[in-house]
Amino acid sequence: MKKIKYYLDTTIFNFVFAEGETEKKDITIKLFRDLPLIAEGMYISDEVIREISRASEPRRSQLEGLLRESSPLLLEIDLESEKMADRYIEEGIIPERYRSDALHIAVAVINGIDAIVSWNFEHIVKLKTRVMVNGINRLLGYHEIEICSPEEVVEL
Repeated sequence: MKKIKYYLDTTIFNFVFAEGETEKKDITIKLFRDLPLIAEGMYISDEVIREISRASEPRRSQLEGLLRESSPLLLEIDLESEKMADRYIEEGIIPERYRSDALHIAVAVINGIDAIVSWNFEHIVKLKTRVMVNGINRLLGYHEIEICSPEEVVEL
């Protein structure tokens, strides 16, 4: 069976330290335990690093420690990714003020990642986003991408 390349957005890192979200926290911890065994690779982008750097202490230090511990591969945001994010916004898939969400998707698509894993159900993990992103991707000659929650990735 083909192993999958996973892009993790910032929400995945945050839920390891979530308070009051026990079920999501447990699933996220299991995701970090399982992915090295089942994935071809775990990826993040400069946008994840940027978002983590804006967190307040002590959360920022916790997130930075988790980054070091999990060692995801870093993808740069290049001009092609910026243009793709702009297209997702122009098409009304992601609102302008949530450009970082469009960047997460665009970087993953441009770099040939198979799946984005996120807890962001407002703009990323939703049917409209999956359908419209993959429509734009096909139109522009890029591959389709799976957009899913951690629950869809780990074996519970």
